Amino acid sequence: MRTLSLAVMIGVASAALAGNVSIQKTQGDVHVRHGVTEEWLAVAPGDALRPDDSMRTGKHGSAVLLLREETPGGTMVKRITLPSEVIVDIADIRTLTQEELMLKLTMEKVRASSYQWKEDELQIPDAAVVHGEDKAEGESVRENDVSTGLMQLKGTRVLFENGFFSTCALKAMEVFRLYPSLRSDFAGRLMVGDALAKAELKGEALAEYGALLQSGNLTAEQRSLLEARMQHVRE
Repeated sequence: MRTLSLAVMIGVASAALAGNVSIQKTQGDVHVRHGVTEEWLAVAPGDALRPDDSMRTGKHGSAVLLLREETPGGTMVKRITLPSEVIVDIADIRTLTQEELMLKLTMEKVRASSYQWKEDELQIPDAAVVHGEDKAEGESVRENDVSTGLMQLKGTRVLFENGFFSTCALKAMEVFRLYPSLRSDFAGRLMVGDALAKAELKGEALAEYGALLQSGNLTAEQRSLLEARMQHVRE
């Protein structure tokens, strides 16, 4: 209970410290989901986003978000572009402390171990939770659809490219846990190692690279790339 309470407190504190995020520009199919509601709603430039919101772009959609953070030197504004077919949780658009990252990383590993045990021993399928309907395309998005996992994985690339390495690694690991078929995505798993390395967790990065190296079915080029990454982290 003490560990859970600490995690909750950190989550609340992080949400309170999160910067203000708003929508600067949209094109095509762009929707937002508030909290745990099941409905995806259309958005417009100028709309403010909350930490518990999720953004989704369609096949021909894109958006530009504005992140405003108060710093000792004044207000910092960062523009974040969402390409087509991504899902990004607004709560992930932030930088974690090393303590937060280590705690959340440990919790994710515990979840992954528990999930693997259930999958191996009990054969429990992925939860089929419906999170809403895309009125523009007329298709429901279910959390156990691989297409949803792919959109979330593309969203982690957005986090990586904008310097949110900690949340990128954590979210990608969660996606691989929930969508086992995506574990064969070499680029995505390589990104996890890269994100951990950039977050200054060299041991964790080496473990991720090593696990990927041992996964099999890699090309000679992929193996060479992994070995180069590992050598660079060790230096």
